[in-house]
Amino acid sequence: MTTSELTLPQVRKEGRQSRRVMGAGKQLHAGPVTYLVLAVFALVSLAPLVWTAIAASRTDRRLAETPPPLWFGGNLFKNMQTAWDEAGLGTAMLNSVVVAGAITISTVLFSTLAGFAFAKLRFRFSGFLLLLTIGTMMIPPQLAVVPLYLWMADLGWSNQLQTVILPTLVTAFGTFFMRQYLVQALPTELIEAARVDGASSIRVVWHVVFPAARPAMAVLGLLTFVFAWNDFLWPIIALNQQNPTVQVALNSLGTGYVPDQAVIMAGAFLGTLPLLIAFLLFGKQIVGGIMQGAIKG
Repeated sequence: MTTSELTLPQVRKEGRQSRRVMGAGKQLHAGPVTYLVLAVFALVSLAPLVWTAIAASRTDRRLAETPPPLWFGGNLFKNMQTAWDEAGLGTAMLNSVVVAGAITISTVLFSTLAGFAFAKLRFRFSGFLLLLTIGTMMIPPQLAVVPLYLWMADLGWSNQLQTVILPTLVTAFGTFFMRQYLVQALPTELIEAARVDGASSIRVVWHVVFPAARPAMAVLGLLTFVFAWNDFLWPIIALNQQNPTVQVALNSLGTGYVPDQAVIMAGAFLGTLPLLIAFLLFGKQIVGGIMQGAIKG
C-alpha cells in the first residue's frame, strides 16, 4: 500500500509509530526531581561514614560536649596512628584480606557450579536437595557456634585463619542466587550446542556457564567480600588478639576503664577504608557487568 492510498488516521498512526521507533534509541534524561531524590539518598547513605571521620578527627573530650562537633578537627591522623598501633591493625588487615579473599573466591566458584547444576542439570532428588539447601538459610547461625567450635578444636585449628574460612567456603544464599540467575540467563540450547560440538563438562562450564554468569558472579562476589570483611560473631569466637581479623582487632579498642571514643572511631574508619577502595577500583566493572546482564536478559 502506497502513501497516497493511506487514509488520514492511518497516516497519523504510522507517524506516531515511526516517532516511537526513532525515540527508542535516544538517551533518557533525568529531571530535577530525580536528581533531588538521588542527592537525598546519597547524603543519607554517606552520613554515617562522614560522622565517623569527623569523630575520628576530634578528641574524646570534644565528643562528650554538647552540641557534638559537625566539622573535621585536626587529630585524624594522630588518632588513626594510635588505633593502628594499639589494635595491631597491620596484621589484622592482612588476615582480613586473606580470609575475605579466600571466602569470596570459593563462594563464587562453588555457588556458580552448584547453581548451574540445580538450574540446568537433571539428577535424582534435585528438587529435594535444593529445598534442603534453602532450608539451611532459616537456621540461625548462632545455633551452630558451639558444635562448629568443637569441630575446629578437634581438627587442631584453634586461633587459625582456616577456622574462619572453612565454614563459609560456600553459602546457601549464593547457590540459590546463582541458580535463579542461570535459569533465565543461560539458554539450554546453548549447552546442548556445546555438547554437540564435543565439549566436555569442564569446557561447557568454562566457556559457556562462566561467561553467562559473569554479572551475577560479580554481584555475589561483592556481597560476599563485604560480609566476610565485616563478620564479627564467628571470628571473635574462633580467633584471638594474637591472630585477629580487622573486626576482632577493633574490639580491643573498646576495652579499658574509659575507652577513647575518638580512637575507636578512627579504628572503625580505618577498617572501612579497604571496602571503599575496593569499590572505587572495581565498582565500574561490577556495575558494567550488572548492566550487561540486564541488557542480555
